[in-house]
Amino acid sequence: MIIVAVEGKVEAGSAERVKDAIAKMETATRAEEGCITYAFSLDLSDDTTIRVIERWRSMDDIKAHMASPHMAAFNKAMGGIRPKGVEIKAYEIAREVALG
Repeated sequence: MIIVAVEGKVEAGSAERVKDAIAKMETATRAEEGCITYAFSLDLSDDTTIRVIERWRSMDDIKAHMASPHMAAFNKAMGGIRPKGVEIKAYEIAREVALG
């Protein structure tokens, strides 16, 4: 399994302008082959921080996701709010252990 953690910085309040694009991206991505989890969140105490948590079956599934038409449409929408920065990290997980 591959876990991807994304953290983006945007202008205060600008995430609201791409809310529809985010919803479309979530819906389309969740239907993709190999997608286990795909969810956006806005930091409750800092509306300039957007996070995405993703769980994928394989790196090949992520590569297909990155080349998808909905990814291109999403990137175009995000470009409209000119993010100040984005950090993307991927972690390959040998096994998953439930806590609790």
